[in-house]
Amino acid sequence: MNNRLLILNLPDTEYRGEVEYLLSKYDVLNSWCQESSDKKLVYHIIIRRAKTESFINTLQKRFSKIEGFRISLLPIEASIPVPDPIFYPEREEEQMETTVEDLKDQLDPQKLINRLSRHELYANLSDISKLSGIFILMVILSAIVSAIGVLNNNVAVIIGAMVIAPFLGPNMALSLATNLGDIDLAKDAIKSNYVGVLIAFTLSTFLGCIFIVDPTVPEIALRARTNLGSITLAFASGMAGALAFTVGFSTTLIGVMVAVALLPPLVTSGLLLGSGEYTLAAGAFLLFFINLVCVNLAGVLTFKFQKIQPIYPEKIENAQKLMKLSLIIWFSLLAILLIMILQYRGVFDLLLLA
Repeated sequence: MNNRLLILNLPDTEYRGEVEYLLSKYDVLNSWCQESSDKKLVYHIIIRRAKTESFINTLQKRFSKIEGFRISLLPIEASIPVPDPIFYPEREEEQMETTVEDLKDQLDPQKLINRLSRHELYANLSDISKLSGIFILMVILSAIVSAIGVLNNNVAVIIGAMVIAPFLGPNMALSLATNLGDIDLAKDAIKSNYVGVLIAFTLSTFLGCIFIVDPTVPEIALRARTNLGSITLAFASGMAGALAFTVGFSTTLIGVMVAVALLPPLVTSGLLLGSGEYTLAAGAFLLFFINLVCVNLAGVLTFKFQKIQPIYPEKIENAQKLMKLSLIIWFSLLAILLIMILQYRGVFDLLLLA
């Protein structure tokens, strides 16, 4: 899916000249225009994926305040003839000229991006991050399956639980919202995360009250002891999740990576709490919480590295403020949790004795 089809709707034929000029500057693969009976323009534009975000940014800046303006974006599975290969220059060669001075984009036609546009990312993540009945049902099912796997020391069942766990979407949506300064998306992601964690923890605690929980079972003991190595796993999971979304890879296996950092320690904590093993339950919950922080921090930094950002000055300012606040919160929590891990493992006691 290296090409995209843009359907551009404009309310008046007077904009035809400007659109044609922009099409020539962006060297699109193909385009055709239809004029409706009420003098409205409908452009169909086939463009390379690497130029999509830049082109949409420019169209937004020029036409977004015009009533009736709309862009629809569709992936193209294949096209014939096959376009020539595209090259990604290391340096920007020249600025694009436009008919309006302030239309110069942060991503001009020569500064290509080998990822999905932020518009596609937003559409994908906003859909899967919303709290819904399906999301709640998937959390319940994954928590039950994970609890059974942990209690029976069955790795295959635990992996199955991580496949259906829906925790990837809300966490990646929160990272994207931070980079775009989108408060509404952040609220949806936080609400879904909160409800999902609460349901999984409450359900596993209830199961811990019913079933016999043996703290010596390897799958339980492994997650009841917090260690610094889990930070590396959580960071890798968060980065892999963010990259999978930006380049359009299948997120199923990446979702397993994020779930392995979040679901099993959360369920283990609930099971131990329900069985009365409060100290071990605290250790497992500490592992879950530090993994949650690392996944979100890695997602924020990865999207930042991918240069995913808004285009309007007021939104850029909001995004920068939200980014600073987010980094302060995540790094502060990470530092506090690291101290708690060291204290939990008795490292400070050993240093004092030495």
